[in-house]
Amino acid sequence: MTCAGVSIWLYSNSLLLPIFVPVPSGVRFAHSDIKVPDFSYYRRPSVKNSAIHSSESASDRRVFNYMMTAALGVGATYVAKNIVTKFIATMAPSADVLALAKVEINLSEVPEGKHQTFTWRGKPLFIWHRPPEVIESAKKCDISTLRDPQTDEDRAKNPEFLIVIGVCTHLGCVPIPNAGEFGGYYCPCHGSHYDASGRIRKGPAPLNLEVPAYEFTDAGTVIVG
Repeated sequence: MTCAGVSIWLYSNSLLLPIFVPVPSGVRFAHSDIKVPDFSYYRRPSVKNSAIHSSESASDRRVFNYMMTAALGVGATYVAKNIVTKFIATMAPSADVLALAKVEINLSEVPEGKHQTFTWRGKPLFIWHRPPEVIESAKKCDISTLRDPQTDEDRAKNPEFLIVIGVCTHLGCVPIPNAGEFGGYYCPCHGSHYDASGRIRKGPAPLNLEVPAYEFTDAGTVIVG
């Protein structure tokens, strides 16, 4: 940066007086010694030769770009899938909770004509090994007269074993097995009577005793849950 002068003539008392006023002005210098960076190392071999037009290798470069994009997309998808899977796994129930989700019961522990009470998911589970006469009486019931119509076949996969949750459908009390007017279950809290198939027959309970999901792995073993 240098200073240049500007002469200004002022008229004063019939005289012209020259005044020199300095003003800044920019000066540009040529720097011919600055080297231009060489990016040849980063260029692809197909475009290093300046005598060959870049359009001749454009298709090959596009294929490379597509392959790299696809590879990165697959990798990103795999990583995202693992992150989502692990995040969902944190919301899954713990091992001790899963252990209570199912219970395996040896049916040989339940003699014919007897009830056994087990615990499943914190609830009482009733298993009744029904004798033939009880099964026949349960099947003969006219379901059109029931408050919650269900056949005995719908409630017992194996007619010899009735498996129900021992919670009254009225207010959640635990009914008494082998009691009541219909030979099934009786809830003394408010007088609900269930028959030999766990169906509500009398009292304030609106529904039959709940039948949980279960399956027989063999003739003597059942898994509830």
